[in-house]
Amino acid sequence: MNQDQLKQIVGEAARDEVLQLAPGQVLGIGTGSTANCFIDALAPHKAHFAGTVSSSNVTTERLLKHGFKVLNPNDVASLPAYVDGADEIDPAGHMIKGGGGALTREKIIASMATKFICICDSSKQVPILGGFALPVEIIPLAQGVVTRALQKLGGQVSLRLAKNTRADLNQTPSEPFVTDNGGWILDVAGLRIADPINMESQINQIAGVITVGLFAKEKANILLVSTATGVERIIL
Repeated sequence: MNQDQLKQIVGEAARDEVLQLAPGQVLGIGTGSTANCFIDALAPHKAHFAGTVSSSNVTTERLLKHGFKVLNPNDVASLPAYVDGADEIDPAGHMIKGGGGALTREKIIASMATKFICICDSSKQVPILGGFALPVEIIPLAQGVVTRALQKLGGQVSLRLAKNTRADLNQTPSEPFVTDNGGWILDVAGLRIADPINMESQINQIAGVITVGLFAKEKANILLVSTATGVERIIL
């Protein structure tokens, strides 16, 4: 199976997983191409849920297009589950997330949920996090301060740039990528994250950091991982 097919079958598996929840509850939904496959698979069953809480403007648009009710997180006390993908996940369920730029809202919604259901293909499973550059959302004013602090941790830091939408695609984009929160993202390559919980806490303490894309405290509880032979369900 190709990458799109792997995403589709794990999205369908996640649909079957959440339909086991009691009806009439609110579901948290993440951001990214795999989450999109889940949304599309769940759409015919949207009446099972009282509504959804979304982790990004892009996800909200997709949910509304399918006819889901999207609620303000401030109006929801808790969620039975949050479903989202990962850029990397280790054997303990710790993840790197934020490749799509929605890490802060994803972490907020994940914190509201009783369980985090991670959906991905087997290429995202790693023994130790860090092969994927770690996203850190920052207040723009703090770019220099945060960059220097992250370099002291041993990482190679780069500012994420906006996708090039100009006619000449050979031009290098010069504008920073801006998150839904108005923040910028620093991507930190070259880290070997042997202690994700400690590093998450350490980076979050740097002045100017909004949040880091390490999901160690809000780790996955259930992993649905697609392979060439189907979807495996792993309790973490």
